[in-house]
Amino acid sequence: MGTPVKLAVVMDPIGLIKYAKDTTLALLLAAQARGWSLHYLEQADLRLRDGVAEARVRALTVHADPQHWYDLGEPAVQALGKFDVILMRKDPPFDTEYIYTSYILERAEQAGALVVNRPRGLRDMNEKVYTAWFPQCCAPTLVTRDMLEMAAFVAEHGKIVVKPLHGMGGHSIFVLEPGDKNARVVFETLTEEGRRFAIVQKYLPDIVVGGDSRVLLVDGEPVPYALARIPLAGDNRGNLAAGATGIGRPLGERDRWLAGQIGPALREAGMLFVGLDVIGGYVTEINVTSPTGVRELEKQFHIDIAGMLIDAIARRLARAAAA
Repeated sequence: MGTPVKLAVVMDPIGLIKYAKDTTLALLLAAQARGWSLHYLEQADLRLRDGVAEARVRALTVHADPQHWYDLGEPAVQALGKFDVILMRKDPPFDTEYIYTSYILERAEQAGALVVNRPRGLRDMNEKVYTAWFPQCCAPTLVTRDMLEMAAFVAEHGKIVVKPLHGMGGHSIFVLEPGDKNARVVFETLTEEGRRFAIVQKYLPDIVVGGDSRVLLVDGEPVPYALARIPLAGDNRGNLAAGATGIGRPLGERDRWLAGQIGPALREAGMLFVGLDVIGGYVTEINVTSPTGVRELEKQFHIDIAGMLIDAIARRLARAAAA
């Protein structure tokens, strides 16, 4: 038997996760089941020393136990390039600290670690703006700082959705219609009086019944089921964090077409685990930071999505070793 794969995970505090829903825990359980050695760190544990990516890490053991799901060893500083795999699972916001973290992880990548998802992709692929690379997959969309252009977009398309480019979990998402007296203040707030870019999209009424579906891609290939997140009554946000209900469904022909349009580019860029947000057959966001939805789909359909990703990572490691 060879040396176990050494995996480090960068994540939010493991003691504060929601056991039943946390995708990162599912990934760690799958890796541990394959005999991989697990190590834990948070964003604050990272550092660069004379160009070398290092971190204060702890040995990690995870358990399929809702009362006791982890044990940690004593902290020790290690060079991140010594790990075979680093899972970047720190949740947004995608702020300056997140960008600095990606630089440190890129140095670890250059030292030999496989970072999932790739740091350069995390920086380059803003989850809302990156949809522009696939306009054939998207509803009418405008990214601008100009509030008059936003107003014209409402007049052109009727009901619209307005969002900040850096948000997550359904925060600061507004739905506007022509004649809405709150439109101006919404535009002013999200653009900070024209000093920040924001995104406006044509409203897709399918959100009310069909929800906002999360289609997961593992190394460019779609998982066969999507998680449709149905908004609360009286709400427009298909986000689990905003109270939406997650209902699994098999992928449709349109879902597979969207995955075929977007998946190969993501695979080529080293983005092994991605979530496409799909409403009414259109992609609204491409989530590359820390996609979720695995636990819900695994429970409903008895499939091992976490294992699919760990196996995809193992294949990447094997190809790199053979090169």
